[in-house]
Amino acid sequence: MFKRITPFILLFSLTGLLTGQAQAVGLKAVKGDVPAPALQLKDLQGKTHNLKDYRGQVVLVQFWATYCGPCRKEMPSMNKMMTKMGDVPFKILAVDMGESEAEVKQFVDEVKPEFTILMDEDGDSIQSWKVFAAPSNFIIGMDGNIKYTLFGGVEWDSPELIEKIKALGKE
Repeated sequence: MFKRITPFILLFSLTGLLTGQAQAVGLKAVKGDVPAPALQLKDLQGKTHNLKDYRGQVVLVQFWATYCGPCRKEMPSMNKMMTKMGDVPFKILAVDMGESEAEVKQFVDEVKPEFTILMDEDGDSIQSWKVFAAPSNFIIGMDGNIKYTLFGGVEWDSPELIEKIKALGKE
Protein backbone atom coordinates (compact mmCIF):
# COMPACT_ATOMS: atom_id res chain seq x y z
CA MET A 1 0.00 0.00 0.00
CA PHE A 2 2.81 2.47 0.82
CA LYS A 3 4.30 2.05 -2.65
CA ARG A 4 1.15 3.70 -4.10
CA ILE A 5 1.48 6.66 -1.74
CA THR A 6 5.20 7.31 -2.39
CA PRO A 7 4.76 9.09 -5.77
CA PHE A 8 2.29 11.53 -4.20
CA ILE A 9 4.63 12.25 -1.30
CA LEU A 10 7.47 12.78 -3.77
CA LEU A 11 5.32 15.18 -5.80
CA PHE A 12 4.37 17.19 -2.72
CA SER A 13 7.99 17.15 -1.50
CA LEU A 14 9.16 18.59 -4.80
CA THR A 15 6.38 21.18 -4.62
CA GLY A 16 7.58 22.04 -1.11
CA LEU A 17 11.13 22.38 -2.36
CA LEU A 18 10.04 24.81 -5.04
CA THR A 19 7.71 26.80 -2.78
CA GLY A 20 9.43 26.18 0.55
CA GLN A 21 9.79 29.85 1.43
CA ALA A 22 6.10 30.52 0.91
CA GLN A 23 5.09 27.54 3.05
CA ALA A 24 7.54 28.34 5.80
CA VAL A 25 5.90 31.62 6.77
CA GLY A 26 4.94 30.24 10.17
CA LEU A 27 3.15 27.74 12.28
CA LYS A 28 -0.57 27.22 11.72
CA ALA A 29 -2.45 27.16 15.01
CA VAL A 30 -4.88 24.27 15.50
CA LYS A 31 -8.25 25.35 16.89
CA GLY A 32 -9.79 23.40 19.74
CA ASP A 33 -8.55 20.22 21.38
CA VAL A 34 -7.28 17.88 18.68
CA PRO A 35 -5.59 14.82 20.20
CA ALA A 36 -2.45 13.64 18.46
CA PRO A 37 -2.97 10.31 16.71
CA ALA A 38 -1.24 7.26 18.13
CA LEU A 39 2.44 6.95 17.30
CA GLN A 40 4.50 3.97 18.39
CA LEU A 41 7.64 3.22 16.40
CA LYS A 42 11.21 1.99 16.88
CA ASP A 43 14.27 4.18 16.64
CA LEU A 44 17.47 3.24 14.81
CA GLN A 45 18.74 1.41 17.91
CA GLY A 46 15.59 -0.74 18.11
CA LYS A 47 14.03 1.04 21.11
CA THR A 48 10.27 1.53 20.92
CA HIS A 49 8.97 5.07 21.43
CA ASN A 50 5.30 5.74 22.19
CA LEU A 51 4.10 9.34 21.88
CA LYS A 52 1.89 8.78 24.94
CA ASP A 53 5.08 8.43 27.03
CA TYR A 54 5.98 12.03 26.15
CA ARG A 55 2.88 13.54 27.78
CA GLY A 56 3.90 16.50 29.93
CA GLN A 57 6.46 17.57 27.31
CA VAL A 58 6.23 19.66 24.17
CA VAL A 59 7.00 17.45 21.18
CA LEU A 60 7.78 18.26 17.57
CA VAL A 61 6.70 15.29 15.47
CA GLN A 62 8.16 15.59 12.00
CA PHE A 63 7.49 13.28 9.07
CA TRP A 64 10.43 13.37 6.66
CA ALA A 65 12.31 11.43 4.00
CA THR A 66 15.92 11.20 2.85
CA TYR A 67 15.01 12.44 -0.66
CA CYS A 68 13.40 15.59 0.77
CA GLY A 69 15.65 18.62 0.19
CA PRO A 70 13.93 20.86 2.77
CA CYS A 71 14.24 18.04 5.35
CA ARG A 72 17.99 17.84 4.86
CA LYS A 73 18.33 21.62 4.99
CA GLU A 74 16.31 22.18 8.17
CA MET A 75 17.69 19.42 10.41
CA PRO A 76 20.72 21.46 11.54
CA SER A 77 18.31 24.21 12.69
CA MET A 78 16.36 21.55 14.59
CA ASN A 79 19.59 20.64 16.43
CA LYS A 80 20.07 24.33 17.33
CA MET A 81 16.42 24.63 18.36
CA MET A 82 16.85 21.95 21.00
CA THR A 83 19.63 23.93 22.69
CA LYS A 84 17.51 27.12 22.68
CA MET A 85 14.49 25.62 24.44
CA GLY A 86 15.97 26.28 27.89
CA ASP A 87 14.05 24.63 30.71
CA VAL A 88 11.03 23.74 28.56
CA PRO A 89 10.58 19.95 28.48
CA PHE A 90 10.94 19.51 24.72
CA LYS A 91 11.63 16.57 22.40
CA ILE A 92 11.80 15.97 18.67
CA LEU A 93 10.57 12.72 17.14
CA ALA A 94 11.47 12.62 13.45
CA VAL A 95 9.57 9.87 11.62
CA ASP A 96 11.10 8.58 8.41
CA MET A 97 8.38 7.79 5.89
CA GLY A 98 8.74 4.31 4.49
CA GLU A 99 12.43 4.03 3.67
CA SER A 100 14.89 1.31 4.56
CA GLU A 101 17.06 1.44 7.65
CA ALA A 102 20.18 1.47 5.44
CA GLU A 103 18.97 4.59 3.58
CA VAL A 104 18.14 6.36 6.83
CA LYS A 105 21.43 5.44 8.52
CA GLN A 106 23.39 6.84 5.58
CA PHE A 107 21.39 10.08 5.78
CA VAL A 108 21.89 10.30 9.55
CA ASP A 109 25.65 9.80 9.13
CA GLU A 110 25.73 12.72 6.69
CA VAL A 111 23.30 15.18 8.34
CA LYS A 112 23.91 14.25 12.00
CA PRO A 113 20.54 14.95 13.63
CA GLU A 114 20.83 15.10 17.43
CA PHE A 115 17.26 14.01 18.10
CA THR A 116 15.28 10.78 17.90
CA ILE A 117 14.82 9.26 14.45
CA LEU A 118 11.92 6.83 14.22
CA MET A 119 11.42 4.25 11.49
CA ASP A 120 8.07 3.77 9.76
CA GLU A 121 9.16 1.40 7.01
CA ASP A 122 5.55 0.35 6.26
CA GLY A 123 4.28 3.94 6.13
CA ASP A 124 1.38 3.13 8.48
CA SER A 125 1.66 6.29 10.57
CA ILE A 126 1.39 8.67 7.61
CA GLN A 127 -2.21 7.54 7.11
CA SER A 128 -3.30 8.06 10.71
CA TRP A 129 -1.57 11.46 10.81
CA LYS A 130 -2.94 12.39 7.35
CA VAL A 131 0.52 13.27 6.08
CA PHE A 132 0.68 14.28 2.43
CA ALA A 133 4.04 16.07 2.17
CA ALA A 134 7.58 15.92 3.46
CA PRO A 135 8.34 17.54 5.76
CA SER A 136 5.09 17.58 7.70
CA ASN A 137 5.37 18.96 11.23
CA PHE A 138 3.10 18.75 14.25
CA ILE A 139 3.75 20.52 17.54
CA ILE A 140 2.17 18.55 20.36
CA GLY A 141 1.41 20.37 23.61
CA MET A 142 2.00 19.03 27.09
CA ASP A 143 -1.63 17.86 27.15
CA GLY A 144 -1.14 15.56 24.14
CA ASN A 145 -3.10 17.77 21.75
CA ILE A 146 -1.84 19.12 18.43
CA LYS A 147 -1.21 22.86 18.89
CA TYR A 148 0.46 23.80 15.58
CA THR A 149 1.11 22.32 12.16
CA LEU A 150 3.56 23.31 9.47
CA PHE A 151 3.97 21.76 6.03
CA GLY A 152 7.27 22.51 4.35
CA GLY A 153 10.72 23.48 5.53
CA VAL A 154 11.53 26.19 8.06
CA GLU A 155 14.43 27.47 10.15
CA TRP A 156 13.38 25.95 13.47
CA ASP A 157 15.78 28.00 15.57
CA SER A 158 14.25 31.36 14.58
CA PRO A 159 13.35 33.54 17.59
CA GLU A 160 9.68 33.69 16.57
CA LEU A 161 9.27 29.90 16.44
CA ILE A 162 11.26 29.36 19.63
CA GLU A 163 9.05 31.86 21.47
CA LYS A 164 5.80 30.23 20.28
CA ILE A 165 6.96 26.75 21.21
CA LYS A 166 8.39 27.81 24.57
CA ALA A 167 4.99 29.32 25.41
CA LEU A 168 3.47 25.84 25.12
CA GLY A 169 5.74 24.68 27.94
CA LYS A 170 4.09 27.21 30.26
CA GLU A 171 0.49 26.12 29.61
